Amino acid sequence: MRSAPKSPGPHPGRGRAVRGLGHFGALAAPGLTLYVLFVLVPVSMTCYLSLTNQNPFNPPTRYVGTANYTRLAHDPDFLHSLRNTAVITAVVTVAANLGGLLVALLLDRAGRLYRALRGVFFVPVILSAVVVSVIWQALLTDDGLINSMLRTLGVDHPPGWLSDPDLALWSLAWIITWQVLGFCVVVYLAALQGVPQELHEAAALDGADALQRFRHVTWPMIAPALTINTVMLLITGFKVYDQVQVITNGGPGEGTTSTVSFDIVHTAFTDDHIGYASAMATVMLVLVALASVAALRLLQRREVTL
Repeated sequence: MRSAPKSPGPHPGRGRAVRGLGHFGALAAPGLTLYVLFVLVPVSMTCYLSLTNQNPFNPPTRYVGTANYTRLAHDPDFLHSLRNTAVITAVVTVAANLGGLLVALLLDRAGRLYRALRGVFFVPVILSAVVVSVIWQALLTDDGLINSMLRTLGVDHPPGWLSDPDLALWSLAWIITWQVLGFCVVVYLAALQGVPQELHEAAALDGADALQRFRHVTWPMIAPALTINTVMLLITGFKVYDQVQVITNGGPGEGTTSTVSFDIVHTAFTDDHIGYASAMATVMLVLVALASVAALRLLQRREVTL
């Protein structure tokens, strides 16, 4: 008479996999908890508040649906701030990328002088935006150092960098570009130093000049650096607030240099329209996410085709 078959015991590989997942979960739990508490929960609360008329000084809070978003679509002040934000973002993304690449190419050399210059270019990155704003405000006021130097050189009526409505927004974009330039330089330098020297030597032996070597060897190899810088600069441009608050306070005039982030803060904490400000923040979140994802996919596709 046959005995009943024995039930198979636990597979040793499966046990190790389960223990591995448990160990990974224990390591990921603190970070995941912080992410949920400080990212997902605030974002969810903002989305909910955007559907209400919350004003702490004018209760009660009522659900208004998409009324705040409908109002945003026809709010000239918000649309003007959105345009200003788009201009700053475009200028910063293009200028900082181009300037960072040129500076990185100049500093991609050995020697103490070049190492020191790399540190000099990175200093603005580690300064707070408020400190940078105070410095440039002192330099660019009508009686500041730059205009004083221009008058010394014979310019009777120097530009009103911060007082002229036609120049103030461009001045802000320049200040932000100046501060983030060092970050782009470091990323491009890291990419340039990762390009194998043998490729340059082989291209030179084939008769390629410096421009051709850059176009066909260096530029394809540093494509990921362009992707990183572009996405970071897009996010930086969209969330500009400190420079506007400290340097121009949205002026000169009414909202000449106001950005979406600036309007969000003032709508929420000065006008106390929390629900409307939350709708602005939600729109801003969607725009930043769409722009970042689009740029990331486009540039990553370009990396493959180069």
